[in-house]
Amino acid sequence: MVQMPGAFTPLSARLIERAGFPGVYVSGAVMSAELGLPDIGLTTLSEVAQRAGQIARTTSLPVLVDADTGFGEPLNVARTVQILEDAGVAALHLEDQVNPKRCGHLDGKSVVDRESATRRIAAAVRARRDPSLLVVARSDALASEGFEAMLDRLRAYVDAGADAVFPEAVTTLSDYERVREALGVPVLANMTEFGKSELFSASDLRSAGVGIVIYPVSLMRLSMGAVERALSTLREEGSLASLVPEMQTRARLYEVLDYESYGEYDDGIFTFTLPAGEPDE
Repeated sequence: MVQMPGAFTPLSARLIERAGFPGVYVSGAVMSAELGLPDIGLTTLSEVAQRAGQIARTTSLPVLVDADTGFGEPLNVARTVQILEDAGVAALHLEDQVNPKRCGHLDGKSVVDRESATRRIAAAVRARRDPSLLVVARSDALASEGFEAMLDRLRAYVDAGADAVFPEAVTTLSDYERVREALGVPVLANMTEFGKSELFSASDLRSAGVGIVIYPVSLMRLSMGAVERALSTLREEGSLASLVPEMQTRARLYEVLDYESYGEYDDGIFTFTLPAGEPDE
């Protein structure tokens, strides 16, 4: 089972790699929040591709990116896939919500008809140039249509070429197991805090047949909580001296950035010196 914490910056992706995780997730909700926007489909393909590319370049781990609804109709979906391929991602997921979409763990979601959603997946599969690019089909139909209807949708998406499925806002381990047994492809579980799903342990999810687990907003939530506490401390105490022990040190930051290797690289290139006795022009 592949656990993929969500990176909210390129630097956090490097920390995910150094912590020993096998993959990095790039959340649409996080990208929206970074821009001060709600997760309702306001981000553009260019914005998503830019951030996904920045993260992919920072880590050697495979990157899975949230491609929302594909940013349009099937032709737009095809272009989305190729642009994200060019950004260096290893996988993407597409959902069957209407545009503008809503966060997967909020009420009031609407989905397009199954045929339209299936065309999105088919367009994505056909458009990929790298056969190793993983296309994950997400369905948000559980809340509005029920489990069996969602399962039928996911089956259609697999028939259209999806490599894995993402049943969103599933609430029980047995439902993950049913999806896995019915479809026979990897199943993705979303372990987001404050949502509709219980925060199941990795071992429980593995036992239920889940193959990929994402933790989309967790690191950003923790970081923003720390930021708010720090600002409060600064206002109340007049300095951040009391919080210094909680901060990442300069030495650790430089280590994560691989600061030393940049100096070695620069020294290895800029080695030109004038021969003795020649004028400096």
